[in-house]
Amino acid sequence: MADRDGIFAGDDPFVIARSWLSAAETSELNDPNAIALATVDADGLPNARMVLLKEIEADAFLFYTNYGSAKAREIAVVGKAAFVMHWKSLRRQIRVRGVTSREEGPMADAYFASRSLQSRLGAWASRQSEPLASRGRLMAEVARVTAAHGFAPERPPFWGGIRIKPLEIEFWADGPFRLHDRFQWRRTALAGPWEIMRLNP
Repeated sequence: MADRDGIFAGDDPFVIARSWLSAAETSELNDPNAIALATVDADGLPNARMVLLKEIEADAFLFYTNYGSAKAREIAVVGKAAFVMHWKSLRRQIRVRGVTSREEGPMADAYFASRSLQSRLGAWASRQSEPLASRGRLMAEVARVTAAHGFAPERPPFWGGIRIKPLEIEFWADGPFRLHDRFQWRRTALAGPWEIMRLNP
């Protein structure tokens, strides 16, 4: 595609995504790796929330969560998710739709161990998305898990990664007169080839 140059150049969408995220890390004030994650529940009702993307792999996007959370439970039922990354400083965004799988092995263990002690203890203490009687009750649970697990807690069995392997990736950049540039990578199966097309703004 002759006019796909500059920030859109290249045939590997994951390389482009990493390049855009790297640029955002120097210009975005807070959390350049924040994504608006969208899921649907068993009745098809949509849900969205902000989470932090932790890695752009060779063929997937990875974030971590409590598997008891609403997002993880919804993903477990449907097996699919979508997200958008938007950088106001760059006037760019990336949209992704794909299928999901869990990361519960050594990679998840290593990432959990890299988190602050407070975050690790918080992961053990929080029954994410469930009703909470009071903040005092939560802090009491933090004290309890600290006594139980000490200062080197292992990754909880209910906490780990969720990997999104995309069937669609769209790169969007702001253009003059709202004539934005949009390029979409699309494939019908994970093992299939990408079809790349320019979209109308």
